[in-house]
Amino acid sequence: MTSVASVRPAPETAVRVAFERLCDLVEGQSHAMLIAQRGTTRIGFLLLLDSLPDEVTLMPQGFLAYTAVEPGCRRRGVGSALLAAAEDEARRRGLPYMSLMVTDENVAARALYDDHGYLTERRLLCKPL
Repeated sequence: MTSVASVRPAPETAVRVAFERLCDLVEGQSHAMLIAQRGTTRIGFLLLLDSLPDEVTLMPQGFLAYTAVEPGCRRRGVGSALLAAAEDEARRRGLPYMSLMVTDENVAARALYDDHGYLTERRLLCKPL
């Protein structure tokens, strides 16, 4: 639910359906799924798309479609490890950029991306009507 901003609240059931649709979209194209494990327990994952060009410049990019870390495992380097592995995979695939979307309210995720050198390129604005 950290992907949902307060300006556009949504019920958890709708967010789950949207996530399932995202998974269907990802499965239909070239991608990498990275899974973080502690022993045999899965504690996080990342979905990387490699054939989704930037919608403005049409330049190739890696696109982080989704990243999640189990709440009890956050702030322990799991997100950083997933992000570093995704960047390595994008480089291996010859992608010159990595892009993602994150809500302004997700301070922890924004700090992670800031720490890894991500810059704000454009903003999505929303207004309730």
